[in-house]
Amino acid sequence: MTQVQGNAAPNAAAAGDRASRGRLIGAGLLLVGLVLLALGAYLGPYTYARSTPGKLTVQTCTVEYKYRSSSSSSSSRKKTRTRWCYGTFTSDDGTVKDLNAELRSDALYQRGHVIEARRISDVSYMQDQGWAHAIAVGCAWWFGALIALAVGLFSAITGFPYGQGESRRLFRTALVTVAVGVLGLVVSLLVVFFT
Repeated sequence: MTQVQGNAAPNAAAAGDRASRGRLIGAGLLLVGLVLLALGAYLGPYTYARSTPGKLTVQTCTVEYKYRSSSSSSSSRKKTRTRWCYGTFTSDDGTVKDLNAELRSDALYQRGHVIEARRISDVSYMQDQGWAHAIAVGCAWWFGALIALAVGLFSAITGFPYGQGESRRLFRTALVTVAVGVLGLVVSLLVVFFT
């Protein structure tokens, strides 16, 4: 009374292929997480620390409008508005003076208004919003990286979403880590928005 199951080997091979695909996706997510960590460090604290503090005396401010289609119909177009201020940038230590500085602004300022600014490169400036803002920008990227790393590590170990032998403890740990990442990302973005 032995029963022969003819489809056992092909099903096992297909499950193994799917699990290896899940592990490959996990490795890709780990790589994405590492890139997000590096971007967070570069775009947040590193850029702020290496920039030159100073003041931009406004000559003029303008608004730039861009239209883009939000769907296939030509009647629904989204309008984005960007404010730019132009003027003279002078560093706090007096070593840098640029008569043709421009920066993206949060408001339209009158001629002669002085904006706290930072020189990022020879032609790039940003408003000085302080260390809290720079750290919050970095944290937003880092918490996004935490989400990608948690899901990537879980997928790389278990072959999820195709693997059969996922560990419940590892799943709970990954779920808690993703929840912490989402909460941290939301808080960081709120700090960025309000600073």
